[in-house]
Amino acid sequence: MNSLTAEASGKGKIAVELTPEEALALTGVKFNGNPEVTAEARRKIRKAFEKTFDFQYQDRLD
Repeated sequence: MNSLTAEASGKGKIAVELTPEEALALTGVKFNGNPEVTAEARRKIRKAFEKTFDFQYQDRLD
């Protein structure tokens, strides 16, 4: 299983531009007409996080 570790001390900040629907989806609001809203918001956040902090991929055996 792959795991992801980040060297983030919680002191840095990231900026992510989300649509109002994406922001609402992250709070738990369901968009039955467009289930990709939540996934797209998470992709944007992950991409911004990866640009800001140092990620290292590790393989683990569970």
